[in-house]
This record gives sequence, structure tokens and C-alpha cells, in this order.
Amino acid sequence: MQDSHTKLIRLMKLAELLVSRAETLSIAESCTGGLIGSMLTDVPGASAWFLGGVISYSDDVKINVLGVDPLIIEEKGAVSEETAVQMARGIMRLTGSDIGAAVTGIAGPLGGVPGKPVGTVCMALASEMSDESITMHFTGPRMVVRMASADYLLDMLLVRLGGRL
Repeated sequence: MQDSHTKLIRLMKLAELLVSRAETLSIAESCTGGLIGSMLTDVPGASAWFLGGVISYSDDVKINVLGVDPLIIEEKGAVSEETAVQMARGIMRLTGSDIGAAVTGIAGPLGGVPGKPVGTVCMALASEMSDESITMHFTGPRMVVRMASADYLLDMLLVRLGGRL
């Protein structure tokens, strides 16, 4: 994980890139429980580029608020790249943002299943132009998995926007 100074620099760079591109961001979070939204709103002036987020911890919220297809959750699981992409697309529709980001995973210490152990986290970014998703496997206690997930998603955003890490 990154130290607080490095995190602040990364967040400021993200803000600068979004402002310079006149783009907005919204977030759909599950296993991070609002951690990413909290980090984003630590940046002064975030209201210029961060429109908001949804903590979609339950499948019902993923389906009924974000519009995730229930068949995707049934067939692929709530922790899947397909679900993450639909969450990112759903938060874009809900807020009208240019970029939607999403994270869903198993932070632990319980909840792991064969093929998806504790620490499995799926993340996605969506825009009008394209979607991208990834599955990561983090190790450590619950808070470490949550922080690593938040850090990784923010790094994905920086790379997507053309910023350097």
C-alpha cells in the first residue's frame, strides 16, 4: 500500500486530469463500502469532477439501483468482471458522469468460495467509448484488501486518463 503523501499526490493528479479533460466521475462500490468515495472527496474542489456514488453492498441494490442484470449475478456471481462492468455502466447512467468506476469483491475474512477466495476483487471502468475490467487477488486482513482495492482502482483511473503513476 502507498503512504499518505503518495496517495494525496495520486488523488491530486487524478483531479487535475479530470478537470483538464472536463470529465466527471462516479463510483459504485461494494466491498470497499464507500472508501473510494471518501478518498475522492478528500480532494478540495472534488465537486467539480466527482458526481457521487452508490454503496451497492447487496445484490438487490446492484440489481434495483444500478441495473445489473440478475442473470449475470446468478451465472457469473456478484464478484465478477461482468457484474463490475454493469455496476460501472449503471452508476454512469444514474449520475450522468463521463466515467463510471466500480469495485466488487470478497474482503473477508469470510465469504470465499472455490474459485473465488477471500481477496478476490473485480474492478471496472466504463465510459461512452469503452469498458475495461480486471480481477485481482489481494492478501491480508479485511482492511488491507479494501485499501488495496481502492488504491488499485484509483491507479486504473490514472492510467485510463493518461496520467503517470
